Amino acid sequence: MSNSYKYIDPDYTYTDPTTGVLRNLQDINDFDVLLFVETGAVTKRLQELYESPITIKGIDSLFEIHRHLFQDIYVWAGKKRMVEISKDGKQFFPTSHFDNAFRYIDQLIAEFKKIPKGNKKLLAEKLAEILDTINYLHPFREGNGRSQREFLRLLALEKGLTLSLNPPDIRSVYERYMKGTIESDVNTLTELIFELIDTNHR
Repeated sequence: MSNSYKYIDPDYTYTDPTTGVLRNLQDINDFDVLLFVETGAVTKRLQELYESPITIKGIDSLFEIHRHLFQDIYVWAGKKRMVEISKDGKQFFPTSHFDNAFRYIDQLIAEFKKIPKGNKKLLAEKLAEILDTINYLHPFREGNGRSQREFLRLLALEKGLTLSLNPPDIRSVYERYMKGTIESDVNTLTELIFELIDTNHR
């Protein structure tokens, strides 16, 4: 929940107008308490996806992941955002063009599925392209990063690869991930993903 995010939401669709806290199913009106509760709930739901992974069929699977992760916290879990979002002055994809973006992402996923399991370089390049596109889309009001990292993990898993873009205690991985996504630097993301899937399967 970075302060550098800006949301065009004059009707307070997602936030309480008095506290500014995201409306939630637990009726929490304190930022820190919500962050604590949300983190615990999402961690538990992530574990469920590790134990029972879903198959990625297309962009709809990203919405399924978000719904699963945030179902205990937000009534809009798994639903596309209805507000415009920008970060550090750069706007994410406009909601009015979402349908075109969904079709494009489905195409990228179909291309990924056709790549042979042994071609890690090509797999890493396509995963980076998918990540960059989904990050620019930013389809949810909150929880985009966690959902897209899980989405990428499950896609890699389908090729017999393990991929953690947010490993515990390895800050440099997360920092490179953030640089790559914020700056839309596909080369950085490709190198990072290739290193991670390569390291885990030597």
